[in-house]
Amino acid sequence: MANAPLISCQNLTKIYKMGQSEVRALDGVSLDIADGEFVAIIGSSGSGKSTLMNMLGALDQPTSGTVMINGENIGAMSGKKLATFRNKTIGFIFQQFQLLPKKSALKNVALPLQYRRPKVANMSAKAAHCLDLVGLGDRGGHRPTELSGGQQQRVAIARALAGDPKVLLADEPTGALDSKTSTSIMTLMQELNAQGITIIVITHEDEVAAYAKRVIEFRDGKILSDIRKDTATHTAKVGA
Repeated sequence: MANAPLISCQNLTKIYKMGQSEVRALDGVSLDIADGEFVAIIGSSGSGKSTLMNMLGALDQPTSGTVMINGENIGAMSGKKLATFRNKTIGFIFQQFQLLPKKSALKNVALPLQYRRPKVANMSAKAAHCLDLVGLGDRGGHRPTELSGGQQQRVAIARALAGDPKVLLADEPTGALDSKTSTSIMTLMQELNAQGITIIVITHEDEVAAYAKRVIEFRDGKILSDIRKDTATHTAKVGA
């Protein structure tokens, strides 16, 4: 279907056992995200946003419900197929950058491409292009310790872009950065989204969420509100 959403979650529930009790980290969540959207998922600690991130990133499976990404049911995949799908479809950006300290920026960016089959013939050129995209074309030979925090996060974003993912999934991407650097990183995210890249940011900061075109707020494992700024529509889900 031409108009099918890039991501479709239907009735997602995730239950964790805590001794004799159960915790519903997600409680019947359904949402669609279209190709090219810039979405912020917000909420306090324990709201369910991080659990949802793990579902969208194919890092965990729901207790019940389905996650469809790019037309594929990720819950029906074997471990090997899931790992391949994740590598080709999702680019991850983390709060603590997760760069290898002994490798150059260029080699860090090229890392996801080393696991591609068939092998990518032009890994270094592809990595260099991605560093150019984030404004670090002249820093390819530098190790992470020779870069500022903001530059390290840009390297991490370049690494996420290297595999031409369908979606960038950013978990608290500015959490380790000062306010000025955070602004530059979120502006970069807006620029990447303007190029057609789907971006999902998990955050507890309203200032970060303000850069997105759509803000989904979680509370107690449910969607509290879903606001699209471009249409100024507001859909209250529970208790609003």
